[in-house]
Amino acid sequence: MDTVQRGKGYSYGHAPGLRKLTPKMLGTIEVAETHRFTTAMLPGQVLAAFKAAAPYLGLRPCVVHAIDWLFRFTDAVDWQPSSRPIVWPSAAMQQQEMGLGASQVKNLNRYLVELGLVVMKDSPNGKRYGRRDSKGCIIEAYGFDLSPLASRFAEFQAVAEEGREERARLQALRRRATIARNGIRQLLEAAVEQGISGEEWETHRVASASASRGIAGRNRSVEMEMAVVTLERTQCNMRRYLELALDARKATQREGSSESVNFGPKGQKKWPHITTTNELQNLKDTVKASGKSSPSRVLSGEYQSSKGLANRLEPSRTTNEQQRPGKVRTDTGSLLKITPMELIKLAPRLKTYLKNQAPSWPEIVDAADWLRDEMGISKFIWGDACLVMGREQAAIAVAVVSAKPPGHFRSTPGGYFHGMISKAKAGELHLARTIWGMRGTGDRQPR
Repeated sequence: MDTVQRGKGYSYGHAPGLRKLTPKMLGTIEVAETHRFTTAMLPGQVLAAFKAAAPYLGLRPCVVHAIDWLFRFTDAVDWQPSSRPIVWPSAAMQQQEMGLGASQVKNLNRYLVELGLVVMKDSPNGKRYGRRDSKGCIIEAYGFDLSPLASRFAEFQAVAEEGREERARLQALRRRATIARNGIRQLLEAAVEQGISGEEWETHRVASASASRGIAGRNRSVEMEMAVVTLERTQCNMRRYLELALDARKATQREGSSESVNFGPKGQKKWPHITTTNELQNLKDTVKASGKSSPSRVLSGEYQSSKGLANRLEPSRTTNEQQRPGKVRTDTGSLLKITPMELIKLAPRLKTYLKNQAPSWPEIVDAADWLRDEMGISKFIWGDACLVMGREQAAIAVAVVSAKPPGHFRSTPGGYFHGMISKAKAGELHLARTIWGMRGTGDRQPR
């Protein structure tokens, strides 16, 4: 009766209780049978090489954990030329210590064989067991044969080394990409400050955004290098275009300006200064009489009072600026009816660059020049503001920007200041109203 039943079982090509073989498993079995130890190996070296190569071979963490667990049961003597590394932990132990069910353990063991990592050496009764002699050498063993791992030791080392080199290349390329992105971001901010726009610049901006997006998802150094080169080339093109645009603007301003203006941090030594006092401090710095005129003639008639002379000199100071197209003074009054001390109170950040507790307007201008550098306002924009508004009004505008909270700006303080200059050129800037608004805000603050 039993013989007939067994015959029926074998008629399907698979004996009950025996392991089902797949083509991949057959290849691993052949590798294990043909492998011979030529030199002694250490199991720790083989395991370390395997774990180093596993990420680059695409092996899942559960596979690495399973191999690591099997190596707990092997000894160094098993990796000698006259021995064979076989371990025989029971299926129950494997399920318990790995936290898997019976079916999961079977599938995992089959997967390890198909990956070419181990071979299952089955006993006649299908159980795993083994015996060692007095020296610890294996006499008889049935279970997991680790010979395929030994045969692939050199392969694991090569894969790990190549993987480390690939990772180093990727890290270097990512650093280059970060540097290029930061450079592009600086160029975009500079363009906002300088008011650079137009169709061609927009083309460069869109190209930079596209090149930056092309970096994401690149896991191979060959593809990453192509994307980084494209990003760096885009940055170079943007920088070249911005330099040419700024050079062209400077050349146009030099050709259109009838006099040269020094945009240095200290200004011109003999720049005419507007004063709010009724007494003229230095007559010869403001009025030049002809050789036939005398001091009495200059001070006679409509110039008899120093107040009338100061009122007459103020329009003459801005005559050249008013004649230039698009550069019109928009403030009311000589200094917007504000004193240096009040301006410091409204814009406390000026104090850092003042040496005198009661500064004059030239000192305020110098302090504003240093303050604008702290806020990221370029020297070119500062010079443009001085030409459009006058140095004192430009200093007041810088103070106004410094008093704004960081969240007030859509882009940068430099871009906001550039917008003020554009309004001044169009005759739409009203600093006096802004000063009055700041005064009202200061009065409402708790003391």
